[in-house]
Amino acid sequence: MNLIKHKNIVLKSEKEFLADAIFPNSNDKLPLIIFVHGYKGYKDWGAWELMGEKFAKAGFYFVKFNFSHNGTTINNPKEFADLEAFGENNYSKELDDLEIVINHFKNQKEVDSQNITLLGHSRGGGISVIKASENSSISKLITLASVSTLDRFPKDEAFENWKNDGVYFVENARTKQKMPHYFQFYLDFEMNKERFDVEKACEKLTVPTLFIHGSADESVSLNHSENLQRWTKDSQIKIIRNANHTFGAKEPWEDDSLPKELDKAFEVCIDFLKEK
Repeated sequence: MNLIKHKNIVLKSEKEFLADAIFPNSNDKLPLIIFVHGYKGYKDWGAWELMGEKFAKAGFYFVKFNFSHNGTTINNPKEFADLEAFGENNYSKELDDLEIVINHFKNQKEVDSQNITLLGHSRGGGISVIKASENSSISKLITLASVSTLDRFPKDEAFENWKNDGVYFVENARTKQKMPHYFQFYLDFEMNKERFDVEKACEKLTVPTLFIHGSADESVSLNHSENLQRWTKDSQIKIIRNANHTFGAKEPWEDDSLPKELDKAFEVCIDFLKEK
C-alpha cells in the first residue's frame, strides 16, 4: 500500500512544536487518529513510527506530535534538548497543544472531520480523557496504559521540599538527564482542579471508549484502567496478557516490526474503531 508521510509539520501554541501525519493514498475521506504521548514521551520514541504505519495501512489518517513543552525542540525532536521547557510544562499547556493539533488536522482535505479518535498513552491517556469530555468533535477515545488521576505529584516531605525549592528533579533512566519540574506545574493543577479531575471527565464522556492495559504494567497498575472503565458509560476494557507499560516497545526500537504485545493492542484498537 502506498503511504503518504508528512514529517515534522510545524504547529504553534505558546512555542512551536512538531507533528507527523501518515495516511494511505486514497480518494476517500479518512478517519483521523491523534496519538497523545505520555510523560517523558515524544512522537519519535521507540515503535511509534511503526504504530503510525500500521494504522495508516488499516485506512486511517494517523497523527503523532510532540507536546510544545515536552523538552524536545524543532531542531532536536528526538532529544530532551530544552529542559527549561520541560520544567515549564503543565496540563493546561498540553490540553491547549492538543486542541491546536485537533483543529489543524480535522481541516485537512483527506480527513473525515466527523470521525476523530484520540489515542492516549499513559499520562497522555488522562489528557485524552479530559479533551474527549470537552471537545465535541471527538467521536471515539482509546487509551493505552492510562493513568486514572493527574494528581501524580510528590507527597508529604518531598512536596514541602518542592514547594520551598521551587523545583524537583527526576532522573531520566535512559539518558541520565536530570529532568526539572517547577512548582508552577502543581499551581496550575490546583487552579484547574475541577477541569483536571479524570473521574469527572469520564462521567461526562458520551463517546464509545476503549481502555487497554497490560497485565504486567510496571509503571501504571491495571486498576487505573479498571477505574476508568467503571466511571465511563459507553466503555470496554481489554487486558493484554504479559504486556508491560509500553507493550514491549523501547527506545531505541531497531526492529522493523512491532513488538507482539503492542501489535496485539493495535489489532484490538482497529477492531474497535471499525465497529459500527
